[in-house]
Amino acid sequence: MPVWIPITIAAAFFQNLRSALQKHLKGELSDVGATTTRFFYAWPLAILYLSGILSHSGESLPGLTPVFWVYLVLGSLTQILFTFLLIWLFSFRNFAVGNTFSKTETAQIALLGLVLLGDTLSMTAILAITFSVLGVLMLSAGKAGLSISNLVYSISEKSTLLGLASGFFLGASVVFFRGASLALEGGDSFLKAATTVAFSTSLQTLLLCLYLRFRESGQITKIFLLWKKTGMVSVVSILGSICWVTAFTIENASYVRTLGQIELIFSLAFSIMVFREKVTRLEVGGMIFIIGGIILLLFFRNG
Repeated sequence: MPVWIPITIAAAFFQNLRSALQKHLKGELSDVGATTTRFFYAWPLAILYLSGILSHSGESLPGLTPVFWVYLVLGSLTQILFTFLLIWLFSFRNFAVGNTFSKTETAQIALLGLVLLGDTLSMTAILAITFSVLGVLMLSAGKAGLSISNLVYSISEKSTLLGLASGFFLGASVVFFRGASLALEGGDSFLKAATTVAFSTSLQTLLLCLYLRFRESGQITKIFLLWKKTGMVSVVSILGSICWVTAFTIENASYVRTLGQIELIFSLAFSIMVFREKVTRLEVGGMIFIIGGIILLLFFRNG
């Protein structure tokens, strides 16, 4: 089994857990404050992880090229924007619609990866990604009690546009971080990913703390006071970031994100088995499309 597959599954698990933890901070911190918790306590852990890899491998830090810095800054900014928009969506009464459309990032990653990095896809891989996107839309809509007509009629609503923008910035950050890792000189995929995560997390923490210091100074104090909750968000976030960026460095980012949709299947299966929740036909159809897309991706993507 290619190593990027279990790493991606772990990343999807940590992402799901981080989103759940961050949602609980919505009423206690501002949108930017809640966004900052993703990075606030994460940067020293990222540096510690990089130091551990360097010590264990005996290698030196990869060469930091100008292209690396360009992609790193762009990736850091777009990831901040994605996180902020996703948290902002929770403020809308019909946030479920926007949240559904935010999950179209896989298709956007495929397009951005082709344009920016030259990552090409086979026809089978394109079909797999299409199946996955359709499945995610159906599953998310069904879970939120929406219908396909709800999604169509809501296409011009503010929450929908925010959801699409959120998906775009997530997709852009994924491609930029892959580009940053690939632009490093020297080291294997794990070292390159660790370097990208350490520098990006430190930069993101600095930028967000500067913003809070001058625009929402009380939020930093609240983040310290809520250290148990905010610290947990940071720990889970850095674990997810390490897994995601490592997988992106090893494999085409659109493949990684498509496989990452498996966490939606796990989440739904957990709800059925543990909470005995009923499943709608739309959710069943979504699961079939996602599983079909993943099977095509893993076994036939080069066809």
